[in-house]
Amino acid sequence: MIGTLRTVVLDAPDIRRLASFYSALAGSAFAGSAFAGWTERYSGDDWIALETGDEWRVAIQLSPDHVAPRWPDPAYPQQAHLDLRVPDLEAGSAQAVELGAELLRKNEKWYTLADPAGHPFDLCLSSTAGTGLMLDCPDAKELSAFYAELLGKPVTYEGEGMAMIGEDGKQPVMFQQITDYRAPRWPDPAHPQQFHLDVTVDDIEVAEPAALKLGATALPFAGDNWRVYNDPAGKPFCLCWD
Repeated sequence: MIGTLRTVVLDAPDIRRLASFYSALAGSAFAGSAFAGWTERYSGDDWIALETGDEWRVAIQLSPDHVAPRWPDPAYPQQAHLDLRVPDLEAGSAQAVELGAELLRKNEKWYTLADPAGHPFDLCLSSTAGTGLMLDCPDAKELSAFYAELLGKPVTYEGEGMAMIGEDGKQPVMFQQITDYRAPRWPDPAHPQQFHLDVTVDDIEVAEPAALKLGATALPFAGDNWRVYNDPAGKPFCLCWD
């Protein structure tokens, strides 16, 4: 393990609207489930952090030039999406649409919607509630192996074009293989990142070479307590320290 998963960050042109959407959705359609109780822990001009009932931290980051995905249009692909387990797909979907989501597709096991910033998310039918993250990639096995080492989570599932690291209830991260995958080219707004992960490390001078050895690429962007990298699929992520 190089670091621990700290935050899943969504880009949005209006951070208050998106944070309010997820908070309201969690407090209504998902009352009584682990998704309920998304609470605001930090709010600033360009960043709002929410904590979920199942120990995820989701942040909304201001991105004035955000270009929304138009899933399933491959010209405007999604890079990642949230999976939200719910007991009633019709009720959950109706509440999400009322709050500003758009229904994109549905089947017997999950409904796909777009949130007000255009990020697709899935409502997944399940008697046990919870949250998961799915990353699109060109090679699910390769990317799952990278994040398994980076985050210290075991590979718990491998299938045809799919993989998962971590256990249910313990921030599972999933990977789905896309034939026409198009990597982001952050900070180019024409090829946006849409999502990124913040990973907390103890010592950046130890963590950085370890991440690079795994297959990460350093990008020329850094702050007082963070540095930016690309994973093997070209998705940006940050190593952060306190």
